[in-house]
Amino acid sequence: MKKVIFAFLMVFSAVFCAVAADKDYIEEVESLGYVAGQGLACEAQKYDTFEMLARAILISKAKSDAMQEEGMRIFNAAKAESFITKIRDGFSNCGQIADSFDHQIIFKSVLYGDGTIKMPDGKIVKPRQIYDSTLIYEKDPDLRNKMMKFYQERYQQIHQDPNYQKALRERQSKDNL
Repeated sequence: MKKVIFAFLMVFSAVFCAVAADKDYIEEVESLGYVAGQGLACEAQKYDTFEMLARAILISKAKSDAMQEEGMRIFNAAKAESFITKIRDGFSNCGQIADSFDHQIIFKSVLYGDGTIKMPDGKIVKPRQIYDSTLIYEKDPDLRNKMMKFYQERYQQIHQDPNYQKALRERQSKDNL
């Protein structure tokens, strides 16, 4: 009986640790996405380097292709949300944000050609399979403008949608009561 309980606890602990590690990974790539969106919106000088390092971390720390795919989806969603937030707040404090962005500790990381990363704390992160790290990010000098244009188009689309107009009128009539 003790052996069965011990075995159960060992399996439960392993599953719990795996779930916790997955959650940590997702939280990390989401945070990287939020920071990337701020850096892009505020035109930080080291944005492209950050994006490359963030993608390398996302790829190298993923335990599976499915986890990497989910990580990329979450990273991009957080980056877009953060970018849109900066648009909506009128790009306030962008000078300070860009300066802080360009002095992050992540820039002390070293990315090797096979996808291995030496983190600022000295920890080595090896990818589950070797990849060419020069192919993970292609600099696009017009990315910010493309994102601004996309945002403006979607904004117009939404505001011209009859369902949005109806919901807006209903909300305004409730607010006037």
